[in-house]
Amino acid sequence: MRLSREVSLVPSSADSRSADSKSPHNALPRLEQAWPPADALQADVEDALTREQGVDYLVGKPWVWRGGLLYFFCDLHADADAFLLSLHASGGVHRTGPEDHDFELTAAGRTARFVIGGDCFDKGPSNLRMLRALKSLIDRGAEVVILAGNHDLRTYLGLARLGNKETRLAHLFVRLGGKSATLFREVYDEYLRGRSCEYLSDEEVHRRVFPDPAWYAHFPNVAGDLIHPDKLQKELVRIREKVREIDERCARMGISLGMLHAAAVQCQKLFLEPDGEFAWFFERMQLAYRCGSYLFIHGGVDDTTAAVLATEGSAGLNSWFRHLLQNDLFALYHGPVGNTFRTKYRSFDLPLTGKGVADLHRAGIFAIVHGHKNILAGQRLVMRRGILNFECDASVDRNTRRREGLSGPGGAVTIFEPDGRVLGVSTDHPYIKVFDPARLGGALSKA
Repeated sequence: MRLSREVSLVPSSADSRSADSKSPHNALPRLEQAWPPADALQADVEDALTREQGVDYLVGKPWVWRGGLLYFFCDLHADADAFLLSLHASGGVHRTGPEDHDFELTAAGRTARFVIGGDCFDKGPSNLRMLRALKSLIDRGAEVVILAGNHDLRTYLGLARLGNKETRLAHLFVRLGGKSATLFREVYDEYLRGRSCEYLSDEEVHRRVFPDPAWYAHFPNVAGDLIHPDKLQKELVRIREKVREIDERCARMGISLGMLHAAAVQCQKLFLEPDGEFAWFFERMQLAYRCGSYLFIHGGVDDTTAAVLATEGSAGLNSWFRHLLQNDLFALYHGPVGNTFRTKYRSFDLPLTGKGVADLHRAGIFAIVHGHKNILAGQRLVMRRGILNFECDASVDRNTRRREGLSGPGGAVTIFEPDGRVLGVSTDHPYIKVFDPARLGGALSKA
């Protein structure tokens, strides 16, 4: 069902690239469509939620949006072009030139919050460009919230425990896998190439950094209290695979393991030291963000984290996250906190049952907004375990798009308007999807 209003999420005349018929901005939708569609025949095949299900869920619920204007972006995966196109799609910025930092906040952008829903790292093509574009947004005075994604946390854990051979921690660097090699190659090229230095041999890197053969036998003895038995066996298999991934990726990229190790040490300086160029990223990172009836998080929740949200709110969950980040990285990654950025509600993920959903509803949380599970044709509404989910990983980075067979540039933003409506904007859907809780029977309040 097309709505009559044409929105302003289109290039302005001030954007010199907008006049080009081949501009990626021309892939953005301009007309609205009810979300979920009123006519099932017009529903996107990927939409799991029908309009009738939406009405049944929302009717009578005290739906609250008190947050003004909010833009949600997620799973940008080191693609600065996808991020800049997504920013443009939000209406929160307008471009002033061709460079990554050539943009200004619009009047709307100056009042909005920009929530980055996790997974800024990995896959490529450029981790550093992506992070510098994000820093440019912060430097222009935007209110930016950065949530932890599994790829972000793996990067932090791998760098923080580089070379640590303690059984509980010895796998964390290797857990980064081959996808992280792009970051290390970027850092090597920008900071180390041409410098006179001796690199460790591949054998020495394996000895210092990779798990020893005995680790695979010892790890189950120290991990069983936090890791489901089925997942534990999968983890052992994955670590062996990731050792091979790193070796093979380095060979394809033309760098030795010694160069990768030197780049990882340089990354520690850039990301973990207080005066490092990118130290701001992990300093700002939090686990969850609550606004009205919505919980913004990378993956999802389970009964344990739902109980924390019901009793201590998102502040309590973020405090727990920060404590583990500083004191117990193993429990952070493999326990309930880690489940929030890894879960896809599989059999080996920590469960969200009716009790957890009841706790969320008791806390006034009626929808979870997240990324993590990449989908096609724009954002998707689904019911999972009895709670409404906004799935927002719209496959915007170019490597995911190549793998999924998607053509053209990727860009997506989920916009939470001051009037309570939610807009799903994506280059892969012809309409702007409009979720309106008031029209679906929710008792919308801005109080």
